[in-house]
Amino acid sequence: MTKTENGGMDQTRMIGGAAGGALLLMGLRKRGVLGLGMAAVGGYLAYRAATGNDPVMAAVGGGAASSKPIFVEHSVVIDRPTQAVYDYWRKLENLPHIMSHLESVTELDEKRSRWVAKAPLGTHVEWEAEIVNDKPGQRIGWHSLPGATVDNAGSVQFEELPNGGTRVHVALSYRPPAGPLGAAVAKLFGEEPSQQIAEDLQKFKAAFEGSAKN
Repeated sequence: MTKTENGGMDQTRMIGGAAGGALLLMGLRKRGVLGLGMAAVGGYLAYRAATGNDPVMAAVGGGAASSKPIFVEHSVVIDRPTQAVYDYWRKLENLPHIMSHLESVTELDEKRSRWVAKAPLGTHVEWEAEIVNDKPGQRIGWHSLPGATVDNAGSVQFEELPNGGTRVHVALSYRPPAGPLGAAVAKLFGEEPSQQIAEDLQKFKAAFEGSAKN
């Protein structure tokens, strides 16, 4: 196992432990079935983070790698020329200005970059990605590199419209850091990509169109 993979596993356990502890406390403060359920999920996540063992996955004969990817996509029409929109996205260090869940993107060379994203309870996850499909003015495709805490791949397509505007279509496939339960916890705290991308693209549309008028 590589150093990067070990680091990713430690980070995943840290996130799971923090989320589990918070859910456990929240569940203990509540009454009824909801409280019991939250406490049970929180205790499970905390146990898995502390021991590195996953009794649920062991029982079904699976593991983190067996969780199915989650697919997210969204489109937005921006009243700006296609090349201008593409150029802004292609400079990857601009992306934290578009996507609120990103803390930073550092370009390492023409294809590789390092990403840092927000995670539940004030934590963060990071990974390296590589551009695998780049058609200027049309499409940017990428995937994460081996050892990434967040295994992901996706693309952004830029479609020129007859009125001179651009349709931006984002498609993303990812595995959450703590598997399916991690996705549920992230959603509970309002930090799940399917929620964020739609909102972020609308904010980007307003900001990018507004900058052209100033």
